Amino acid sequence: MSSFTQHAPANGRTAIATANQAHITPVDPEIAWQKIRARDSGAQFFYAVTTTGVFCRPGCASRRPLRANVRFFSSVEQALSAGFRPCQRCRPTTTAWGGPLDEVRAYVEAHLDRQVRLAELARLAGLSPFTVQRLFKRAMGVSPLQYQRALRVRSLRNALKQGEPVTHAIYNAGFGSSSRAYDGAPLGMAPARFAHGGRGENIAYTAARSPFGWIIVGATERGLCWLSLAGTRAEAEATLRAEFPEAAFRRDPSLSRWVRLAVAAVSDAGSAFEKAAALQESALDLRGTAFQLRVWQALRQIPRGQTYSYSQLARELGHPKATRAVARACALNRVALLVPCHRVVGVSGAPTGYRWGIDRKTQLLAAENQPG
Repeated sequence: MSSFTQHAPANGRTAIATANQAHITPVDPEIAWQKIRARDSGAQFFYAVTTTGVFCRPGCASRRPLRANVRFFSSVEQALSAGFRPCQRCRPTTTAWGGPLDEVRAYVEAHLDRQVRLAELARLAGLSPFTVQRLFKRAMGVSPLQYQRALRVRSLRNALKQGEPVTHAIYNAGFGSSSRAYDGAPLGMAPARFAHGGRGENIAYTAARSPFGWIIVGATERGLCWLSLAGTRAEAEATLRAEFPEAAFRRDPSLSRWVRLAVAAVSDAGSAFEKAAALQESALDLRGTAFQLRVWQALRQIPRGQTYSYSQLARELGHPKATRAVARACALNRVALLVPCHRVVGVSGAPTGYRWGIDRKTQLLAAENQPG
């Protein structure tokens, strides 16, 4: 055991086990809200208040916010990247360990202008680089590098919202070059477009009936960026406009081929060639973090008629403790059917959480189990 445990509290092993458990179940908003109301200090998630721009631990003693103003996050990185700052009362970015690990955290926060290497942090903590990486990730849910990047993204978001020129905001946030600010799509779109609320995106779309309800597809010049399921055409079109409120839209009936490819990918309609085309030849314009893009790519490799559990998919990606992050990526998927997040189920095999409804997820899985 490393010397780090000499600084840990007596219940350090319990803290590690609790941190690991935090990656098993995605945040359920209703359950999470009840834990906030009960000020449950042991709950393993974070909540942010949109009216104050602050995020807290569930047990924070600050005044309870209105439910409509609350957002939930699985990790510190998510809250920081969304532009929220840590509460000064409950200090959500500090750890249960204290000592060297908090020194490491503070050091990362103080050196956003350059990349802080693990060897540097190891010397500070008196531990091996491997141990620093492992323990920091257990306590914070992210690596030191990911934590540093989240802080930079938060700074960049805030500066852009305040009207600071894009180039100045990028360098002042600690990114060494403009290209690094674009790497990994931390804002979900280019910084210049984020600064204008996403304005400047041109999205062509069409909607059509399918065996699974109405399907609407939206595409940029780079590829498909939206495929949603709904009960009516009006509901389908509303989902597109809600996801991209500042974009310019134009109807394009030629995009109906995407609907056919999507249906072929999950049903017994179409030839084997069409199904292969749906999975392999479709150009998608997916926006997300590097990890989310990996999850979405992995989803496209799950064969029709098969399912994975969230934890199984996490193991396939080489991150067995990232179950919650995998679930979050599935929940944020913008392209149904062609990025088949409906093929990821609970550990019991039962359909769980689906952006377009559990009933529709059940219907899709049933269709995939029909002979094709």
